[in-house]
Amino acid sequence: MTDRTEGGPVRAPDAEKNPVESARKGQGTRRGGGDPATRGRTTIADGVVEKIAGMAARDVFGVHAMGSGLSRTFGAVRDRVPGGSKSVTRGVKAEVGEVQTALDLEIVVDYGVSIADVARDVRENVIAAVERMTGLEVVEVNIAVSDVKLPDEEDEEPESRLQ
Repeated sequence: MTDRTEGGPVRAPDAEKNPVESARKGQGTRRGGGDPATRGRTTIADGVVEKIAGMAARDVFGVHAMGSGLSRTFGAVRDRVPGGSKSVTRGVKAEVGEVQTALDLEIVVDYGVSIADVARDVRENVIAAVERMTGLEVVEVNIAVSDVKLPDEEDEEPESRLQ
C-alpha cells in the first residue's frame, strides 16, 4: 500500500522510518547512474586463467600430463609433502590483459594418439573454457609437446594406494 499526497511523490508508508527495510522489500530507489555492470572494474589474475586452462587441457583425451619432465618431478615431490596439493597450473603460463589473454601450454601426450588432433582439441577446449568463465578474449594458445608417454613407461607420479 502506498500513500499519495496531493501533488507529492508516491512513497511507502514507512520508507522514512526504516530505509534499509524498505530497500529489502524492493521498494527502495535505485541510486547512482547507469548499468550496475559498468560501476567498477573487474580484474582477473594470471593464476585464475592458468587454473581454468590447466583443468580444460587435462580434460582432453590423449593428454597424459602437463609440464616438462623437471616440473613434473618437482610436482610429484611436492604432492607427497603433507599439506601439498596437485598443481593444476603446472605446464600453463598465462598473460592476462584487461580484455584479452594469451596462453602457453606444455603437455605430454599418450603414445598412439594424433598429436595434431590432441593439440587442436586442447586449444578448442581451453579457449572455450577461458572465454566462457572469464569473458576475456583468448588471442592465442601456444602448445609445446614436451614428451610422449609410452605404454610401458612407469608414471613419474604413481597413484597413491591409500584412500
